[in-house]
Amino acid sequence: MQVLNLPTYNFKLKSNEKHTLIFDMLRKKYFVLTPEEWVRQHVVQFLLNEKKYPSSLIALEKQLLLHTRKKRTDILVFNKSGLPHIIVECKAPHIPITQNTFDQIARYNLNLNADYLMVTNGITHYFCKMDLENESYVFLPELPEYK
Repeated sequence: MQVLNLPTYNFKLKSNEKHTLIFDMLRKKYFVLTPEEWVRQHVVQFLLNEKKYPSSLIALEKQLLLHTRKKRTDILVFNKSGLPHIIVECKAPHIPITQNTFDQIARYNLNLNADYLMVTNGITHYFCKMDLENESYVFLPELPEYK
């Protein structure tokens, strides 16, 4: 897999007849190691190890209803009160981050009202703080650490 612009972590990998699999410590099972899953697993470790968020506050592929359509967030981090705090949208490293990517996560946030958004392809990362009053976001140099 491609080297990412994130710290390096040790992952449990295994192979079956068709695929390489990566162990997801939050969901406690193996998943097919796609480029997007590679990014997601790195971001989870980044949130746990660098930003110190407890694993109990992180949900992967959380389903939400968006205008009668079922969608899933890649990573959703909750605050201590159980409310959405950070939404993370992960793309494969070869997928450029575009306005469409921001539009996608912004649509999710219409339902979730998270404080922060992160969009990443593992190479390029964007961090935003939501200004819900003005329906805009402010770009940040990094995400806040867990308090």
